[in-house]
Amino acid sequence: MTNLLIISHTPHYLQDGRVVGWGPTVREIDNFSRLFERIIHLAVMYPGSAPLSSLFYQADNIEFVPVPPAGGEFFTDKLTVLKSYPGYLRTIHETINRLQPTDVIHVRCPANISLLSLLYLSLRKQPSRRWIKYAGNWSPTGKDFWSYRFQRWISRQNWTGGLVTVNGSWSNQPAHVYSFLNPCIDLNEYEHAIRLGEKKIINSPLELLFIGGLEEQKGVMRCLEITEKLILKNIQVNLTLVGDGPLREKCAAWAADHGLKNRVRFVGWLPRDALAEFYSKAHILVFPSQSEGWPKVLSEAMAYGVVPVASEVSSIPQILAEFKVGRSLPFMDVEAFVDAIQDYLSNPERWKQESQAGIEAARNFTYDVYLGRLKNLFKNTWGLELPEI
Repeated sequence: MTNLLIISHTPHYLQDGRVVGWGPTVREIDNFSRLFERIIHLAVMYPGSAPLSSLFYQADNIEFVPVPPAGGEFFTDKLTVLKSYPGYLRTIHETINRLQPTDVIHVRCPANISLLSLLYLSLRKQPSRRWIKYAGNWSPTGKDFWSYRFQRWISRQNWTGGLVTVNGSWSNQPAHVYSFLNPCIDLNEYEHAIRLGEKKIINSPLELLFIGGLEEQKGVMRCLEITEKLILKNIQVNLTLVGDGPLREKCAAWAADHGLKNRVRFVGWLPRDALAEFYSKAHILVFPSQSEGWPKVLSEAMAYGVVPVASEVSSIPQILAEFKVGRSLPFMDVEAFVDAIQDYLSNPERWKQESQAGIEAARNFTYDVYLGRLKNLFKNTWGLELPEI
């Protein structure tokens, strides 16, 4: 069988003497273990306690290779990236040298270590099977980090000589760049979600849900404004915020100052198995983020019959339109979010139709469908035969 080396910026921590990592990525890699004999994951190990969103690897054929964190919010933090690059390069070089020519290298972008990996691979011939996954916005219209732009440019020009998968379909997309839906749910979870979602109706009080970092870029303050404006229209509504971040105290104070203390619930980060309770009760997932690739919380919510009202960035409007579910709106237009949510409440049949469409669409985001597409892509491109799933 073939081995897989993954290079990513996924945060990892030590918990009870074992390595844990960011839950969505760990779950995806656990599923890769069904296709490959051995997986090596080269990623960042952070000090301190792991957030509740972290998970242990379940597969026993996964090896974790740690590198120290680098970068941050401030200029002085960013200088640590340059100091870390020699060590990163040495670890990348030594790890790739352990591979066979028939193995696969998978780089997850955008990130500092990913940029270095792309440049290194562009100078190296073997192993020749390279898969680059660009998880961010492939075609942003606003300002963007220069390193992100450079990673997209390298990927478009195919410096690494590999495959590239992206969120959404774009004009002038090169032949080696493939549009892919990112997975988020296994078949057992999906079947459980269906049973909860199919019974759901939209009623009062309207239950809004946000899952993500409580930070400016994710639009959490706009979620509060949307809730307030709905209440001013005499709509009974509750907002649940799942996640944490630098704006939590500000958000809590704002909610209290605007009379929303009993309407807004802060629950922090939760382990994955606790999310079903919130998905099963929600009617609308509110997601006014200003920069995304494809947020997995949208497809997870759809599996439970939650209708997304999200920002029209990156692939979000394409995918929602393809599956005929939800709305995509300018991320700063709070009034448009309010009107869309109010319209669903006024048209329960439309909401139910889109809720059902989301449930059916969510099957496309299961790991089995994703692995099947990867198998076909690798076979058609490299003639690589991977095991049945």
